[in-house]
Amino acid sequence: MYCKRYCSDARIVGARRRTTLASFLVMGQGLGMSLGPFAGGLLYKVGFGNALFNGFTSPAWVMAVVWCIFWVCVRLFYVDVPKDVYHSGQTTSSASKASGAFPSDSIMSEEKMTTPKTASTSSNAHTPKSKHSFLQKFHMSPSQWGVLACMCWFAMTCFFILGAWESNLPVFGASRPEFHWSPTAVGNFIALGGITAFPFLVLNVFLIRRIEDRVILATGSCLGLSSLLVFLSLLRTGKINYGSVFMCWWATALGLNIASVVPVSLLSKQLPPSWNSWLSLAIQYSMYTGRVLGAIWGGSGVKVGMMVYTGVEIAIVGIGMVMFLVLWDSLKAKKG
Repeated sequence: MYCKRYCSDARIVGARRRTTLASFLVMGQGLGMSLGPFAGGLLYKVGFGNALFNGFTSPAWVMAVVWCIFWVCVRLFYVDVPKDVYHSGQTTSSASKASGAFPSDSIMSEEKMTTPKTASTSSNAHTPKSKHSFLQKFHMSPSQWGVLACMCWFAMTCFFILGAWESNLPVFGASRPEFHWSPTAVGNFIALGGITAFPFLVLNVFLIRRIEDRVILATGSCLGLSSLLVFLSLLRTGKINYGSVFMCWWATALGLNIASVVPVSLLSKQLPPSWNSWLSLAIQYSMYTGRVLGAIWGGSGVKVGMMVYTGVEIAIVGIGMVMFLVLWDSLKAKKG
């Protein structure tokens, strides 16, 4: 959540840079999708004959070390937004210069975004606000509510389906006579889909500056929906093999990773900058909801039936596509 909030903070990031920075985050997300399953499968295969550090517990120990290293790097290199830089159009450029951490050239001049009339300025930043002013501050038009609901739905959808596939592939692969996958084999399969999609995520970083956010969302969701429809047809005809399942997984991973770039950056361009923390929280709750429910749904896919499992995912993406088609004009925002 904090990574997304930081990359969409109007005090340090211009409107034409936010989707680009979000695509860098998704690129790292795709890399983790490859390295995580591969390392987990490798550690399982090595085994380690120890009750504390073995094939099942070793990934958790490795990640604990990685997180410790990460927090050391955060302490050494991370620079937070100066407290005397406000969300209003009158940014304290002198404070930015003094901190030496953020550029003071036309970052905020790119925004031209409308802030609420009751937004606090430097003179009354610490003045207590009444309940009435609080409600005014977060007043939204019906179209803004629709855009927020659409972005939350897609944030949930992307992680629901990605989480469902990641938890379903081990169960599905072990149950099919064509595969009989071990944990190592399924880890390699998931990692292969992620690493082959990674070059396209890198390419996306450079192309995304020239494409509207709503077009990116439509492209990613259409690619994901197409892969699900193909997978459903494969299940129905019984033509399941390694190559066909791999192509469906690859297209699903690529399409929904691309679609997940948009929610936070688009909302940050359409709504006042001072709302960024709340918007990031709403999107992150949606992602967490999708991740948890997706993992449960994927694990139960074989039991409920793979066609039912895939059909539910198609319905969820379809609802999202209806939402963005209805709200297409309202989803227009600056490129980049």
